[in-house]
Amino acid sequence: MESRRGSSFSSPNSYLQALSQTPARLARRAGSVSTSYEEMSRVKARSGSDMKRTLRWYDLVGFGIGGMVGAGVFVTTGRASRVYAGPSVIISYAIAGLCALLSAFCYTEFAVDMPVAGGAFSYLRVTFGEFAAFLTGANLVMDYVLSNAAVARSFTAYLGSAIGISTSKWRLVVRGLPDGFNEIDVFAVLVVLVITLIICYSTRESSLVNMVLTALHILFIGFVILMGFWKGDWKNFTEPANPENPSGFFPFGAPGVFNGAAMVYLSYIGYDAVSTLAEEVHNPVKNIPIGVSGSVIIVTVLYCLMAASMSMLLPYDMIDADAPFSAAFRGKSGGWKWVSNVMGMGASLGILTSLLVAMVGQARYMCVIGRSSVIPAWFARVHPKTSTPVNASVFLGIFTAAIALFTDLNVLLDLVSIGTLFVFYMVANAVVYRRYVAIGTTNPWPTLAFLCSFSFTSILFTLIWHFMPQGKGKALMLGACAVIAIAITQLFRCLVPQARKPEFWGVPLMPWIPCVSIFLNIFLLGSLGGPSYVRFVFFSALAVLVYVLYSVHASFDAEAEGSLGQKNGEMMRESGESDQDPSFKV
Repeated sequence: MESRRGSSFSSPNSYLQALSQTPARLARRAGSVSTSYEEMSRVKARSGSDMKRTLRWYDLVGFGIGGMVGAGVFVTTGRASRVYAGPSVIISYAIAGLCALLSAFCYTEFAVDMPVAGGAFSYLRVTFGEFAAFLTGANLVMDYVLSNAAVARSFTAYLGSAIGISTSKWRLVVRGLPDGFNEIDVFAVLVVLVITLIICYSTRESSLVNMVLTALHILFIGFVILMGFWKGDWKNFTEPANPENPSGFFPFGAPGVFNGAAMVYLSYIGYDAVSTLAEEVHNPVKNIPIGVSGSVIIVTVLYCLMAASMSMLLPYDMIDADAPFSAAFRGKSGGWKWVSNVMGMGASLGILTSLLVAMVGQARYMCVIGRSSVIPAWFARVHPKTSTPVNASVFLGIFTAAIALFTDLNVLLDLVSIGTLFVFYMVANAVVYRRYVAIGTTNPWPTLAFLCSFSFTSILFTLIWHFMPQGKGKALMLGACAVIAIAITQLFRCLVPQARKPEFWGVPLMPWIPCVSIFLNIFLLGSLGGPSYVRFVFFSALAVLVYVLYSVHASFDAEAEGSLGQKNGEMMRESGESDQDPSFKV
């Protein structure tokens, strides 16, 4: 290690000298990996106080349901049915739920083995190194902030529809500002700030608030389902309103079912926030798998029942793509319009729960990124009285509120999702890499070659699916891609032995389940529009700039101080005992 007289930021001259050494520092720090033991001891200690282990499996199930079942399902279901799948949108939700469960398994293996608050950031840091973790973590936090701002503004719209007040009366239009940024929503700001206060006060109390709101929301969803089955007609599962439109339960065939699954899968985003609570879970070996998997299964059942209810209410070609349930009851005779107001209230509760869970998750991501020294350690501090990351929570809460104040919902929705899907993709790769590569003792290239070739095949499949015209040629090429993907996975499984076995809980059927998750997330990334990729490239470039100008030098200083290790291709030994936090109870 090079000798220095102080921090890289102690004076302008020190910083200029640090910048001149950027290539060497990048070579040393960018690929440096941490260990489970280091994450749960030396890195964790940078927060000062500990987060208390007060959460049980039912708290995690509540957080998972609250994070996933927001207002989006009231819109996504109608759009997927009307445009893609028809009544078979029920199957689309079941497929998407299964895929979400497989992806959740990847998160669970890491969370049980390394129960810290960092979620995907920590998982990538112990596998692919500091730079990969920072790049994906920065994009994920930005996605959280933007989506939370969008959700806060949608709360105003849904609450207004529930109580009969137009959205325009809640917002102040400022002349002179560009369209999309000229409607001031003070109420959305208040909602964000109140939730910020709740999550700062106590994680346990946040869980209680979430449980109450989620229980009420599920009651509203149960009401919607019962009303749909009561007022609906079974013939709507097979007969369209217009006889000229395709009929049957699968009016658009298998492609429609899978395209619908790609759209509704976004309704399952939210379970990843549960993994950020691992540091606050009592007996994580037992409670994390139940909490993560249980919430995904329950949400899948609810979504399938909602889709069935909607399909019974109206023929698929009469469903309003933007407000399927509300529009269906507004069109009913006999004074059923009040049901749409009830749905607006239920959606409002869903917005509050999804916002609370997401804000809990984003604060813990920021806290652990601060622990790694790639951003100021101020964000890592845990308050000794509340045992919550107050600094990160307040900073991100104010940031979210500022965006929600003036930015239009449609502008924000064009920018979210891609970062989250990219992180899901990276975590699935990471769980395979961690199983088959022991750094310093195992040759990583066979595993890296497999992951790259599988991703390339998945990208090729996705491009053919989305851009090649229908016909036998398309079917043959898709089939060839599927055969190649299966063949290289089986070849890898037979030729490359696993380097480590999970001590407590592991993804079954390795490497098949992570590979399904890798394929799914690539397929979904291919479904997103151009604005999402523009956003991703912009924020990724910004993250790289921050890393080069600040983060790599800060982490280099932390390594010199002894608060961070540097393991870049060196031998690492992680025993079953040393990997565990002293407070980790089995």
